[in-house]
Amino acid sequence: MALLVEDWRRGARFQGDGEALLAAFSAGELAGVGGLSAELAAPEPARRLRRFYVRPAMRRRGVAAALASALIHEGFDSVNLLTVNARASESAAPFWEAQGFVADGSGPWTHIMRNG
Repeated sequence: MALLVEDWRRGARFQGDGEALLAAFSAGELAGVGGLSAELAAPEPARRLRRFYVRPAMRRRGVAAALASALIHEGFDSVNLLTVNARASESAAPFWEAQGFVADGSGPWTHIMRNG
């Protein structure tokens, strides 16, 4: 969350074309957040899923999968390529692969997903 807070302080608001910041709530409490922004390093129009966090007490309850699904659908509304960086933890790569992303080291990301 610290990176999200720092980005916010620097002016990142996830409000550009094709960008979004989604929040998941459980019983009225914030359970997790995830962002979608332009992937400028890609050779074609693309979006990156980023700043993806689920509170420890809310993990293993489907929150991450629900957030990921919503972000994937939102991203594919405007582009055919999504990226994600799964270097943050050992569990990140298996999680993103379970969502349909495949390993790809051709850019500053670790995984990609194509629409169709």
